[in-house]
Amino acid sequence: MIVGVLALQGDFAEHINMLTACGVKAVAVRYAAELDGLDGLIIPGGESTAVDKLTDDGSAPIFSAIKEKITQQQLPVYGTCMGSIFLAKDIEGSRQGRLAVMDVKVKRNAFGPQRRSFETDLAIAALGEEPFPAVFIRAPLITECGLGVEILARLNEGIVMARQSNLLVTAFHPEITGDLRVHRYFLDMVEGHKRLC
Repeated sequence: MIVGVLALQGDFAEHINMLTACGVKAVAVRYAAELDGLDGLIIPGGESTAVDKLTDDGSAPIFSAIKEKITQQQLPVYGTCMGSIFLAKDIEGSRQGRLAVMDVKVKRNAFGPQRRSFETDLAIAALGEEPFPAVFIRAPLITECGLGVEILARLNEGIVMARQSNLLVTAFHPEITGDLRVHRYFLDMVEGHKRLC
């Protein structure tokens, strides 16, 4: 199994470390051609407007290639924080570039500025009984979901983890916790896709 991590900006190194800890070969992805041969892809957290500018408002070849892999080949893709914003069909109050492949609406910086970042024990039934130590840093929220979206976790303020077929998103950052369960959940999705191919 080979999983790529989009390495344009943000905490891609932490995701690579988590994947390696899970026993998976992880590679940094910066160009469209590097998507070939991948079994899954992670779009990490970071500054969504910065990546938007780096990639010509979401229209750069790397993003059109990712979108094609998702829609044509059902490539499993996991977006954390900023990555969830890029996967969403709708972003409240924003026209920034996005892949628009997941039937969710998100609200950027839903909890306020960086000083309002926090960590909380989050109940995620799909990961087992033990709460997950979720870290929220200038985090978005999922405010609406389409019928095909499975809600996996929520706070009082809104939805913070969801899945739609081959797509997974979290508003929090599991890659900086040391807890491998979210990454293993995604890798189970990748393995399921490999079995179908």
